[in-house]
Amino acid sequence: MTGRIRVDCHLHTVASGDSVLTVEELAARAKETGLDAVFITDHNVTAAAADAAGRDLGVRVIVGEEVRTPYGDVIGLFLTERIPYVLPLPEVIARIRSQRALVYVPHPFDPARASLGRTDAGDTLTALCSSGGADIIEVFNAKTADQSHNERAARLARRFCLPGGAGSDAHDAPGVGAAYLEMPDFDGPASFLAALADARVVGEYRDYALRYPRPATG
Repeated sequence: MTGRIRVDCHLHTVASGDSVLTVEELAARAKETGLDAVFITDHNVTAAAADAAGRDLGVRVIVGEEVRTPYGDVIGLFLTERIPYVLPLPEVIARIRSQRALVYVPHPFDPARASLGRTDAGDTLTALCSSGGADIIEVFNAKTADQSHNERAARLARRFCLPGGAGSDAHDAPGVGAAYLEMPDFDGPASFLAALADARVVGEYRDYALRYPRPATG
């Protein structure tokens, strides 16, 4: 492995239920935007990601899952098995760890979504970080409209000396590639975590495309 690659840590396919992206569309758009590797992090399922990871799609696919817990969402990266949703947060963390996978905290402070650091659960996120339960904090989420929330996530990562991640959180083709890490290549979770020390975050806000175009008026 040599050189630097572009990695989007947070994307969704139709398997998530709220995305319009097929695996093939996601891969094609990833190649078009210059991504080298993508984590497919569907909501509460891993089947589409696991299938894609075993195919030659022209872009490296790694299995993840965005898991809903009673306190908010958490992502497992490099998973080998699906984790059921709405389990207690400590059990979700334990199940991610049991797979030697990584705990990635998405959109930590975005109040519009199920974030671990939203106002009514901020203590949960702080406790998770201070106890060593989090491996990576998403410091740039392309669907977070208020950039102060991304900036707050970056401060949290620095406070606990945790590496930062970046994800487009794409649910449609125009969203793919809106945020990514430019980083050294890697060959597994430990290598990925080590390479994050030399990662550069690239991103821009890119809202969800309309699923159903508005009818013309006038």
